[in-house]
Amino acid sequence: MTQLLLASTLYQCLSLAAADDAGLLPGEAGEQRILVLANSSQVPEVTGRLQDTPGFERITARFDRVLDLGALIYPRRPPQFGPQHEELRMWQTLLRSHWELGEEPVRLVLDSVHVNPGIALARIFSEAPLVVHSDGLMVYGPTRASLAPEIAQRLDGLLYLDLVPGLTPQLLREYQAPTTAIPAAALRTVVMEMAEAPDPELDRVLNQVGSTAGSIQEPLAVSAGSHARPPSSALILGQYLTELKLISREEEAELHFDMLLTAAERGVRTCIFKPHPSAGRASTQKLVAEANRLGMDIVVLDLPVPAEVVMAKAQPDLVIGAFSTAMATARYVFHVDAAAVGTSLLLERITPYENSNRIPITIVDALLVRALDAPAGGSHRDAPAPAALQQLVDAVAYCMQPVNLASLRGHAIGFLDSAAGCDVTRYFKRRRLTSLDLPGSLPAGRRALALASRVPPAVRTRVPRRMRGLSRRVLAAVAG
Repeated sequence: MTQLLLASTLYQCLSLAAADDAGLLPGEAGEQRILVLANSSQVPEVTGRLQDTPGFERITARFDRVLDLGALIYPRRPPQFGPQHEELRMWQTLLRSHWELGEEPVRLVLDSVHVNPGIALARIFSEAPLVVHSDGLMVYGPTRASLAPEIAQRLDGLLYLDLVPGLTPQLLREYQAPTTAIPAAALRTVVMEMAEAPDPELDRVLNQVGSTAGSIQEPLAVSAGSHARPPSSALILGQYLTELKLISREEEAELHFDMLLTAAERGVRTCIFKPHPSAGRASTQKLVAEANRLGMDIVVLDLPVPAEVVMAKAQPDLVIGAFSTAMATARYVFHVDAAAVGTSLLLERITPYENSNRIPITIVDALLVRALDAPAGGSHRDAPAPAALQQLVDAVAYCMQPVNLASLRGHAIGFLDSAAGCDVTRYFKRRRLTSLDLPGSLPAGRRALALASRVPPAVRTRVPRRMRGLSRRVLAAVAG
């Protein structure tokens, strides 16, 4: 049997390599393992190919071959690869021929069975057993949508990075898919291996750390792959939350300023800012100007390098961000202090409630703002015992997907009952609790208003305009 392992990002390549090192990839010894690259970048022409990243060959030497789906389907991008039903047989013939797969059975290890190109490969190889691999905090959240029966019945398991020790994933839980955790130590080893590879561009930028505040100086004369560790340094992670439609561009710029201030308040004088690849240069320039005003050194690292590799090379004392997966990696993989900024605003803004980013924001806020320890570490001494992270995640996941995760209803009720009076309301919307008849629901009068507001727009438009104001006044009177 041949395994096709799909990776859309460099970080996914690292996690699959870590799984291989730990002996956790599915299948038996001797199976051919082919890494299939499907660059998920919105503008791959600008960000470059994954295989051109320094150290890539060291990581992918674990696989028998490396193929590039993007090169095959160009000018379409991998996320746009979605063959029609009548084309599936043709694509299987083409891929078997072009990738020299022969006629032997195929096993798929996919980064997603909800979006292309993962779902496309699952449809093309319609008899292949499926394993999903996940490398981010979203694995702890619920499945975003029900799977088609022809996909669900082929699920063989979930392979995920154990980024929050002891926390149980909710992804694919309703399908009883066996879960396998990739140890954090295995990921650390792989990242350190990649960081050891010479990277002239990255080394040049990191060698500027500690130079004159807010300016970029000529690189120091040091050997490739090494640099002096700056005292009291921080890595600031940009996420481009505007693209996720969580906040405005101006608010995101303010958020980056707050991250800079957080570093200053912690006594940090030197910062490395890693903007999101899609972020504009104008906001970065404003941040540099703000660092100048504060008298801080700042270096902008605008390179397509995983934040984890930067951590391994730069060895910062602090990592600051909003809710990036790299913050959990910093804390539990590299044992570096991490600080979250803006999670309160994001918890308030994120819509709809079932938005897949809700669980990552919740986890980062609970760990880094509310100081709630991971399950393996026990509850924080200042946190209420019932508000353990696992119970919180279970309750939020149930509220996000109450039909698929109906088995968690009792857990949610128990958590909300025991957490009454504690600061957990930030993770739940009163209207959502009301619609699900959970503890913390709105009072009876306000409940009627809340339920009325949930009437679908298509129904509301059938109500004559002159009657809508009357309906609101009647409901208001009932609410008292």
